[in-house]
Amino acid sequence: MTQQLPQTPSTEPELAGVRNFRDVGGLPTVDGRRMRYGRLFRSGHLAHATAEDSAFLSGLGLHTVFDFRNEADHRLDGRDIELPGVRNVSIPLSDPADGAEFWRLVRDGDLVQLRSILADGQGTDRMTASYRSIILDRTAEHSRVLHALAEDSVPALMHCAAGKDRAGLSIAVSLLAVGVERDAIEADYLKSNDAHRRYKVRRSDTSADGMSAEVMELLNPLFGAHADYLAAAFATINETWGDTDRYFSEGLKLAPETRERLRDRLLDEA
Repeated sequence: MTQQLPQTPSTEPELAGVRNFRDVGGLPTVDGRRMRYGRLFRSGHLAHATAEDSAFLSGLGLHTVFDFRNEADHRLDGRDIELPGVRNVSIPLSDPADGAEFWRLVRDGDLVQLRSILADGQGTDRMTASYRSIILDRTAEHSRVLHALAEDSVPALMHCAAGKDRAGLSIAVSLLAVGVERDAIEADYLKSNDAHRRYKVRRSDTSADGMSAEVMELLNPLFGAHADYLAAAFATINETWGDTDRYFSEGLKLAPETRERLRDRLLDEA
């Protein structure tokens, strides 16, 4: 039996050590329903959560935290805090060896080096390719997440490092699976650009030169949420499977009854 929760919007706290937290409740579906509040949350990593953050997160009644970071992310930021009674599931959506030198230059490179890897649209091209790759190459991982949500894993929190790309795509796929309007999915995705949500750029050179306006502009394609990235992911679904229904049935191996259980768990009453 699906757990019944009150349908009131949860307040969005300013968590001290967790960036980009939000409840995706309230988003409209194409058939006039809405995402239920208190069922699916998203954020950046939980490694730096304070005691107050932990108390808030513990009060959400979470069943599962999905961590889409890889081992390189864990070495950089640390592993998630443990929340009492909550299952932590690690499902890396990117390979730590993929682009290791690129990300080293992002952190440590000087302006000339950054221009060589990011100028003239190179940063945007890299991010677009990454979104396409995650859709094409991580069908097993997305299938695992959706089957878990349909079975017993809600309320759930999904996160990566910044809560923008890997978690953003996993949230988008989850919302698409239950029929949330694409405009609403995009609007939620773009909230990651809000000043209080954005992942803090980490550079070894924190001087005025190392963090200059030009450096920040070069880095923006990597650290900002851009509608074109999400559009590329959706286009990849259509180009590869023809439509979203075939993507879920053939790509993610979701049976119709599994998608219906997802809708029962994540949407308000019909």
